Amino acid sequence: MNTVLTRREFAAFAGASLLARPALAQTDTLLMRAIPSSGELVPAVGLGTARIFDNANEATRAKAAAVVQALVANGGRVIDTASTYGDAEIVMGAEIAGSGLRDKIFIATKLESPDPSELKRSLNRLKTAKVDLLQLHNVEKRSQSLAKFKEWRSQGICRYIGVTSTFHRDFPAVEAVLRREKPDFVQIDYSLDVREAEKRILPLAAEVKAGVLTAIPFGNGRLFRAVRGQTIPDWASGFAGSWAQFFLKYLLADTRVTAVIPGTGDAKHMIDNLGAMRGPLPDAKERAQMVSFIKAL
Repeated sequence: MNTVLTRREFAAFAGASLLARPALAQTDTLLMRAIPSSGELVPAVGLGTARIFDNANEATRAKAAAVVQALVANGGRVIDTASTYGDAEIVMGAEIAGSGLRDKIFIATKLESPDPSELKRSLNRLKTAKVDLLQLHNVEKRSQSLAKFKEWRSQGICRYIGVTSTFHRDFPAVEAVLRREKPDFVQIDYSLDVREAEKRILPLAAEVKAGVLTAIPFGNGRLFRAVRGQTIPDWASGFAGSWAQFFLKYLLADTRVTAVIPGTGDAKHMIDNLGAMRGPLPDAKERAQMVSFIKAL
């Protein structure tokens, strides 16, 4: 696996002036997307927590406080975490409960199995009696059932259920479970340079009316490495005020995507990411141009 390059490191290499152009004009209109199974609207940019908040020390808690506050203050709601992300549930749970923001946050978490003890542990760590989205993490077998998750949904422990995988080798299993179980959400690996989900998962998600969360939208820093030292192309300046927005808006221009969930421990980057909910999205021609641009690097 390539070494992850954060935006702070990227800026050190490229120079702050190359990281982003002047921000697009701010508007009061934020991009919201409807959850297909209910019609509920959620902001289209959220927060991922993998490998960022996995240690519940003082420094991590301080980062979490700043990022969560920035998320909510700038129109975001969705926070995605998991029982296996180290202490991320503990860190997020403490911040959300301590700041009184529970009613402003759409909490999504993941379990490795339909184990009641794992669920109880996650709820305790998140300091909440229920979550908004409960996902079966890393689906790898076609036969995996969501019966227990559906039971928990009927009991009000969660409002929505879903499945996840960032392993393309497991897409056949994800497809089988999607068709049979028809969950409310599917979370997959999807980025400007990794687009297999466009052909396989997104069409099926639309067919079964499942919302789509896109994990790893920056390719674990791979996309920032690819554009190191470059400015945003002139033809993209009308819709992207930074490279982060360039990458995120490619995904959001596909209306089948409910929300992108880039991870960050930096409040400024959180605000930058949320900027992808403002202003125009690239059209089909511009999206094709974005793909060609990245392929040519």
